[in-house]
Amino acid sequence: MLWTGFIFGLLGSFHCVGMCGAIALALPGRLGAAGPDWRYLAGRVLYNLGRITTYSVLGTAAGLAGQSLQIAGWQQALSITSGVLILLLVVVPERYKAQAARPLGLDRLLNWVKQTLAQFFQQHSWRAFFLTGALNGLLPCGLVYLALAGALAMPGVGGAAAYMALFGLGTLPLMLGLSLTGRLVPLAWRRRLTLAVPYLATALALLFIVRGLGLGIPYMSPRLSPPAASQSGLAQPRSVHYCH
Repeated sequence: MLWTGFIFGLLGSFHCVGMCGAIALALPGRLGAAGPDWRYLAGRVLYNLGRITTYSVLGTAAGLAGQSLQIAGWQQALSITSGVLILLLVVVPERYKAQAARPLGLDRLLNWVKQTLAQFFQQHSWRAFFLTGALNGLLPCGLVYLALAGALAMPGVGGAAAYMALFGLGTLPLMLGLSLTGRLVPLAWRRRLTLAVPYLATALALLFIVRGLGLGIPYMSPRLSPPAASQSGLAQPRSVHYCH
């Protein structure tokens, strides 16, 4: 299921272009007369590596949250829950999501991120490029929330972190291309492909739900093996005859 993270990031990157494309285009630096030099390219690569690093850290947090449930043997229930959570993120309007985030203090975090981003935009150091990308990964984004819901169902902390890293890598080609060219995909196509994101997320949610149901479909919805004790035949010992 790790591969779904990359596919989701690759197809969902058109949403990223619409939501975060302005930040990528506004990064410090100017194109030379002969096109982008290595410094210009390196700054944009560092920016995107910062985003992917933040996604991986968020994936680690999601993995820690789901690990205890997996250890308790709730892998299937967690997969179904992740699918339902993705569906809720698709259908619930944005204004209600924002209202739910306020009691958690996320609005204060968002203000801090915006203020710090404004400071880094005035700098041209490698550190500033990387941290700009890292902070960008903390901005509210429905696509990232959807990916995190999927990461919850990954096996172990490493699996969740890898899922989010692959999600970030999936967004890399289009986001890096946009920051280098500025006109990689026409605006009309970006809008159409952004409208396809909810359908993609719904397909991903259904995949997690089917996986959790344990329908016996190889690689997609495998059945859980019965407990080892019942398999070994030790649960019902044979009769023992004693001599008198």
